[in-house]
Amino acid sequence: MKRLIFILIAFFGQVVVFAQNENPVQPGSNTEQQLENLTEQLEGETEDDSYLQSLVQFRKNPIDLNTANADEIKELRLISDIKIQKLITYRQLLGKLISIYELQSIPDWDIETINRILPFVRVSNSVTLSQDIAKRFTGGQHSLLVRTQQILEKSEGFKRSDSIENRYPGSQQRVFFRYKYVYRNLLQFGITGDKDAGEEFFKGSQKAGFDFYSFHLFARRIGPIKFLALGDYTVNLGQGLTHWQSLAFKKSPDITAIKRQADIIRPYNSATEYNFMRGAAITLAKNNFEVTGFFSVRKLDGTLNAGDTLQTNDDFLSSILNSGYHRTPSELSKKNSLTQTSYGGNLSYNKNRLHLGMNSIFFKLSAPLQKDVSPYNQYSIAGQKWSNYSFDYSYTFKNVHFFGEAAMDKRQSKAFIGGMIASLDPKVDASLVYRNIQAEYQTFNGNAFTESTFPTNEKGLFMGVSIKPRQFLRIDAYTDAFSFPWLKFRVDAPTKGSEYLLQITYRPNKQVEVYTRFRNENKAINLSGLDLPNRETVIRPRQNWRTNISYNVSKEVSLRSRVEMIWFDATVKERAEQGYLTYFEAKYKPFGKPVSFNGRIQYFETDGFDSRMYAYESDVLYSFSIPQFIGKGMRYYFNVNYDVSKKMTTWFRWAQTVYNNQEVLGSGLDKINSDRRTEVKFQVLYNF
Repeated sequence: MKRLIFILIAFFGQVVVFAQNENPVQPGSNTEQQLENLTEQLEGETEDDSYLQSLVQFRKNPIDLNTANADEIKELRLISDIKIQKLITYRQLLGKLISIYELQSIPDWDIETINRILPFVRVSNSVTLSQDIAKRFTGGQHSLLVRTQQILEKSEGFKRSDSIENRYPGSQQRVFFRYKYVYRNLLQFGITGDKDAGEEFFKGSQKAGFDFYSFHLFARRIGPIKFLALGDYTVNLGQGLTHWQSLAFKKSPDITAIKRQADIIRPYNSATEYNFMRGAAITLAKNNFEVTGFFSVRKLDGTLNAGDTLQTNDDFLSSILNSGYHRTPSELSKKNSLTQTSYGGNLSYNKNRLHLGMNSIFFKLSAPLQKDVSPYNQYSIAGQKWSNYSFDYSYTFKNVHFFGEAAMDKRQSKAFIGGMIASLDPKVDASLVYRNIQAEYQTFNGNAFTESTFPTNEKGLFMGVSIKPRQFLRIDAYTDAFSFPWLKFRVDAPTKGSEYLLQITYRPNKQVEVYTRFRNENKAINLSGLDLPNRETVIRPRQNWRTNISYNVSKEVSLRSRVEMIWFDATVKERAEQGYLTYFEAKYKPFGKPVSFNGRIQYFETDGFDSRMYAYESDVLYSFSIPQFIGKGMRYYFNVNYDVSKKMTTWFRWAQTVYNNQEVLGSGLDKINSDRRTEVKFQVLYNF
């Protein structure tokens, strides 16, 4: 009875905002900052929109909190393992949830946590397996998405006609399409096609139409089969030391988002042409055990070099390419020049709060890999065969969650990463990650919680804390100390570094959110301009300060503004650079109307590449836009979203950057003889 009374009080008096928003990445959210940080690290935008697809799908078909297990809830990547375990324990003690409002009675589930996951979850009565199976092929939704985009200014590659080597034979448009059928999160299949700007279309080198095609079929929960994948899929093992292909984040103000969380097998239907498997995979589950096996054979782009003799088997690969561009004869000559065969598996034991797993993956290339003799490449993968093995674990003890992975490669080089997430108090969370990865340790597709892009040649300790002294105030901070025992690209000596961040978020009511943060990095890099075999390496500090304000004027209008500054190597006047960025944006979605608008105007000014800046932008559904800003200029964009009918939705985007005192943009065939760069994008989504 007390439980029912609490739910009724919560229903009429609770302060949770049950607002829906079409964009799965909320303005100012930690996810937005994580995507900005990832783009900064990779120096380019990711094309993997699988996470956005998942969030949109969960919005349409929310996770049932009465039946979902821990792995299903982890797919949201929005709450920590401790809070997930609290929910499962609550269900075990008190039974199924009566209402979504009952979430407020779960220990450690505060209003912020509930707000974060609310659009993606539900509470309902489950259906029988036979009812569910019958609906899989008839109760789902078909969708067809077509997107085209173009840079309006012509680059040199589209102007020249003197030589086929010095021009792009295809049109300026990039075209992407995706057909997909989805029934909840239990069955999906589809096909994807992508043509980059400059690639031919149904002619010349691309007589089959799109340069890249991808097909997938993915099913869950078919008797003892937990997952089944045919076609294209991704594999995620442990904590990313051996293999991780799904989108994964690193350091951010969300100090509890330090653990890699994803199903071992996931469907793949994004535009990226490199980081996925092509073949078959299956996961079988019985009692507390799960076993996964996968097999993949696919073509990759690579630079194939002739050997020193006339024998063809002396040919070797000097590099594996992942750009996906097939425009010029040089790029086309490298297309599908390599066959990669991959296979492996996982055996795991899961009981209550304990997880133990063993992982292995093997690779075979059609030609041996032999990179250049640069010192930092001394320990790179070489030869035709490679393998990685690991043991991973996680365990929740009261309010502390432990996790980690110990790995070894073909050469018996070792790597370890271990961490913990602790709820020290209802108002205090803490986290820690230690990693120790030998310089000799290598992997093809590793992606762990490290400072470097790949898990190799690194030791470090990350510590974070999140404090909520008041309901309207949140303080997030972390510090990370790391070292690189061997050389790195553009770093000709073993080095050490550090980073710390402090972010304060103020949310006085449901309409206003303000966060301000300061971030400091100290990393070593070679001094440029010195013609020496080994250049001098120095620590070059980088400080960043940002203040972001969001204001929901009404249910229809929201405003947002940001001011950001960067100081790079400010202690040495000759090398110092500064950067400044500010913008103002507005969104308007009239209630009950089929149309919505949003736009931004921005000013930026940086001294060079080292003071470059990034800012996440609203875009068409499932598309990323996180431009890099170097130089001085203005940028503006606007998006229009129009629901033509209940089944068809359209988007239009216009974005332009105008530079001051700069008459040439880009280089080579991508050079534009103009002071501006304009991009238009049009997208249609038809659901049936």
